[in-house]
Amino acid sequence: MKVKHCMQGGKKLVTIGRDALLQEAGTLMKQHGIRHLPVVEDDQMIGFITESDIRHYAFPSLERDIHVHEVMVRNIITINVNATVEKAARLIHDYKIGGLPVMDKKKLVGIITATDLLSALISVMGLLKASTRIDLLLGKKGGVEDVTRIIKEHGGEIISVSTEQHSSRRKLYGFRLEKCDFDVVIEALEEAGHKVVAVVD
Repeated sequence: MKVKHCMQGGKKLVTIGRDALLQEAGTLMKQHGIRHLPVVEDDQMIGFITESDIRHYAFPSLERDIHVHEVMVRNIITINVNATVEKAARLIHDYKIGGLPVMDKKKLVGIITATDLLSALISVMGLLKASTRIDLLLGKKGGVEDVTRIIKEHGGEIISVSTEQHSSRRKLYGFRLEKCDFDVVIEALEEAGHKVVAVVD
């Protein structure tokens, strides 16, 4: 999945000018339920401000108003609209940030946040669909291709496949399937030499 498929953009993209006050930025964030705000001048992004930036400087005792350009981040980490969500996740993790401006060449087209990435992961994993995961150890013959074939031949639709290390030092494969007759699928898998370890809703 690419960033452009799960970013917040288009008419939903909210920006602010460099000379706006921090109070204005905070109001915009509250109105739109967002935590990240690109700072734009002449249709070009020149900075980035976050909810935590505003909290850091929002002291009632301050005697003067603070403008956005005084506290905005100027060295902005961005991502291309056609990059993968995996790359976006790595950047957000590595730089310990909550969101990334999304660029198409030099034009700002959206924002992708950690929440957007989590939603994308849930969607890809099929966790919101009625589904069941079959965990199994592959037999000596056929491998993943054989398991896939058996599942499809017995009416199963694969949503996602995951792997993890098993205590036997073999890989444990998790096949998440849409609702079907799992007993038939499991019986066919075991007859083919694959060991079903668990069935998890």
